[in-house]
Amino acid sequence: MPASDSFPPANRRLPLMRQRWSNLLFAHWPVPPEILRPYLPARLELDLFEGQAWLGVVPFTMSHIRPLGLPAVPGLSALHELNVRTYATLDGVPGVWFLSLDATQPLGVWAARTLFHLPYLHARMTLTETQGQLRAVAERTHRGTAPATFAATWTPGAALPLAQPGTLAYFLTERYCLYTAGPDVRAGHHGPGLWRGRLWHQPWQLYEATLQEWNSTLLESHGLPTPVGPPLLHAAAPLDVTVQSLRRV
Repeated sequence: MPASDSFPPANRRLPLMRQRWSNLLFAHWPVPPEILRPYLPARLELDLFEGQAWLGVVPFTMSHIRPLGLPAVPGLSALHELNVRTYATLDGVPGVWFLSLDATQPLGVWAARTLFHLPYLHARMTLTETQGQLRAVAERTHRGTAPATFAATWTPGAALPLAQPGTLAYFLTERYCLYTAGPDVRAGHHGPGLWRGRLWHQPWQLYEATLQEWNSTLLESHGLPTPVGPPLLHAAAPLDVTVQSLRRV
């Protein structure tokens, strides 16, 4: 990883936006690189760990959302999100590549698609906690896209040591850039532009997690095969995030 993207990255810019992520679960499966390659623009290179690509599903709650210089607006400052992601590099800079981001806030979905060129999709979703157990239920409602449903229940466990560079946990979770080529979610259909967004946050505090339920058609909605075997899980403590920049590359 280049020094300019070392962990944690330098927080030198005024943020475009502030937000808090909580009740988050990372669920990942190893996937042969040739399966995911068609989902990325030609300029991006799949980021591999020991020759293996990884595909993730990440449910969480985003709150305290506010643009630079403006207060949070009641009713518009929180949403639930469920994203499907893999990992990519451009010019040696690692980042997240989103296949889709289902979310509950209609205005937020519009803004993310229009202003940030991200493939956000309208969805109904709940994410609740009961006696330490978390449950997320979602249904995609976006017109013109493949339907998808999701239901998962998990229990965070023991705290894990901070992920260190060179480990799989670090590779999967410590990402400070994202890439996007526009809001079209179809494989192989990318707009003429490519953007790199930069984020800043403190290191993730990760936890073990145990699944009690997992029923999802998210990956299948993208034409991907159903994963074989259980996902690799990491629950995470809440943290505050700043969106530092979004620039065409």
